Amino acid sequence: MSETVDLLVHGGDVLTVDEAGTLVRDGAVAVRAGEILAVGPAQELRTRYAAAEDIDAEGCLVLPGLVNTHTHLAMTLLRGRADDVTLQRFLERMLKWEAELLSPKNVAAAVRVAVAESVRAGVTSALDMYWFHEAAERAARESGWRLHTGPTFMDVPDPADGIAYEDRLAWARRDLADRAHRPGTRPVLFAHSTYTLSPGQLLDIAALAREFGALLHLHAAENATEVATVEVRHGKRPVELLDSLGLLGPDVLLAHAVDLTGPEIAALARTGTSVAHCPVSNLKLGCGIAPVPRLLSAGVTVGLGTDGAVSSNTLDVLGALRQAALVHKAGGDPTAVGAEQAVRMATIEGARALGLGDHLGSLEAGKRADLIVLDLGRPHLCPPHDPWSLLAYAAHAPDVRDTVVDGRILMRGRTLTSLDEAAALAELGALA
Repeated sequence: MSETVDLLVHGGDVLTVDEAGTLVRDGAVAVRAGEILAVGPAQELRTRYAAAEDIDAEGCLVLPGLVNTHTHLAMTLLRGRADDVTLQRFLERMLKWEAELLSPKNVAAAVRVAVAESVRAGVTSALDMYWFHEAAERAARESGWRLHTGPTFMDVPDPADGIAYEDRLAWARRDLADRAHRPGTRPVLFAHSTYTLSPGQLLDIAALAREFGALLHLHAAENATEVATVEVRHGKRPVELLDSLGLLGPDVLLAHAVDLTGPEIAALARTGTSVAHCPVSNLKLGCGIAPVPRLLSAGVTVGLGTDGAVSSNTLDVLGALRQAALVHKAGGDPTAVGAEQAVRMATIEGARALGLGDHLGSLEAGKRADLIVLDLGRPHLCPPHDPWSLLAYAAHAPDVRDTVVDGRILMRGRTLTSLDEAAALAELGALA
């Protein structure tokens, strides 16, 4: 007798992104209760399992869902409002607009569009630093999408959520204490940066994060001006300052890390600190190019992020993947970041950067069933000689046909199944 499963994805080539880089030709993935039960040849799994629901992936590539390790989802509300400016000018504009425009209702509307965009692009989870995270979390949960979020700390006048800095620690403590995490998520605290928070504040936030076993996520060393500002203010560069305070470690993820010295790279490697590489945003804001090949050589875990939809204009992780595979070759070394490495940064390395590598990022038995199906029946993807190269240099977001999160089909045949896309677009359009 066949064993019953909830979902069987079968008939396509399955790129597992496991340690060996296993590719199962005419493969299948069996899913029960949101967990991958088995990965193997399609004929074998079709014989072994009877599925309540199935996805026929013939002529397609099946791979893990993409992980966005740094974004600000509700910035979809302001897309196109701060282009062709420096990082510092960008921040000035954003802080003003956020104080004026953001509310739980507006954030939820903006996040629903961000979820639709992400699902269409094969992004199955994201680390989201922004105001009104509770509203963002509700919007994502309603659509079945995997969102990693939590309280944000930024000591600025008139914060968008109206919570004075002196009240934020108690508020964040209540949030962490009341939070129930489903499999494949973890508690998160966001400390904006070393230029919007004092060393004492950073120490307090880190202590709270570690009390609850939370991931601590910060912006750091995004451009030379930021580094100079922090150095003048504190006598140390951002990563130097964090290291001197004991705030680097395997529970810390830094966004950007563009302007780094050799000793700072060594400190990240020594402490097990991870980096979210956002190549599109860094280029658009003129910040520079993060030293990713040196970080990888040192053993630093590097994931990929899009940043917000104002600084990068899209939430397309495949686009960030392609940029990461290309931009580091500009120095003259075509092997600087190879296709397979870039794909891993968008999947398993991103999951590891979040501290969730045992749950997400590859298609293996026991992991959560976050996967996507890429339609190979398109001229720019033919012939599919090498799946790693295809993903890094040829594939685009519209090539994603089906998206599954926690075993639930959120997009089938390019039609969203858990979110009213037309209503979400209309709501955000009215707000904009």
